[in-house]
Amino acid sequence: MTSVTPAADLAPKIELHVHLEGSVRPATLFELAAKNGVTLPVASLEELESFYNFTDFNHFIDVWNVTTDVLFQPEDFRRVVVDYAREAAGYGAVYLEGIFSPGQYYVRGIDPDALFTGFTDGIQEAYEETGVLVRLTPDVDRNRPAELSEQIVRDAVRYRDRGIVGIGLGGRERAAPTSKFTNMFRVARDGGLASVPHAGEDDGAHSIREAIDLLGADRIRHGFRALEDPTLPTELIERGIVLDVCPTSNLRTRVITDIADHPIAGLVSAGVPVTVNTDDPAMFGTDLGREHDIALAAGASARGLYYAGVLGQVGGPEITERLRQIGAAAWSESPARVGVEVTR
Repeated sequence: MTSVTPAADLAPKIELHVHLEGSVRPATLFELAAKNGVTLPVASLEELESFYNFTDFNHFIDVWNVTTDVLFQPEDFRRVVVDYAREAAGYGAVYLEGIFSPGQYYVRGIDPDALFTGFTDGIQEAYEETGVLVRLTPDVDRNRPAELSEQIVRDAVRYRDRGIVGIGLGGRERAAPTSKFTNMFRVARDGGLASVPHAGEDDGAHSIREAIDLLGADRIRHGFRALEDPTLPTELIERGIVLDVCPTSNLRTRVITDIADHPIAGLVSAGVPVTVNTDDPAMFGTDLGREHDIALAAGASARGLYYAGVLGQVGGPEITERLRQIGAAAWSESPARVGVEVTR
């Protein structure tokens, strides 16, 4: 059968690395602040939109903190999920694994069950409204006390049957040694959750190896510095470990200085399975369509990115089969032939 390649903007897409708090657009933030009686550092929506204009990493943290500070109620957390699913659906997304950061809310006294219930309720509403399948992979933060992060892991395991499918590790990679989190991730894996840590972004390829060896990483968030270790790409390919690449994010945080020099081209050329993602789209001024355009210009294909997403998602075998069927229909292929290919 002749394979037909859909136009890139119409091709189905999978996104595995989006921080849901970082997807909140200024208008929504302004509305939620008014609803919850939160005083913003600006007086108007226009000023808030200007405040979102990224300058440096410290500014990113300022915007992040303002965003999380306006979220209080289960309906706020639910809305964040639904709003981003709606946005991503407009670019062809069929499956998302969204990240949220419970530590931000625990330290403010937000009830864990209110938090997890709100986010997981958003999964069903997002699917009913948009048809996008959503699963959630909350982060623990390298900068938080161990006891708080351990509670997050325990709470995440309790919500496994509500759509929590993995645990991530966020924050600056040099902020705390990866070995500090080994037992924590063992608890998560024993509880049925996948390991999806950040690594290989602001630290080198060795941080990717640590994430694999110490945390049992099923997938690596970022990981674009894998090429710094000449033996690592082959290992990633052989083990089927997918890298969640976020080009615009890396440019905005100045981990790279020019999008044309982003390592995604080398990763694709080497055959390393990569997905392309927005990371914090509202804060970095990007969207899923733009990130795919960057990846395609670097030599990736819409089909290859999609099947890397099938390989990398940690939602389970039923989602794998569902996504294989969607891919087979999009590229006019037999589902029996598709597997979880990641080749170009």
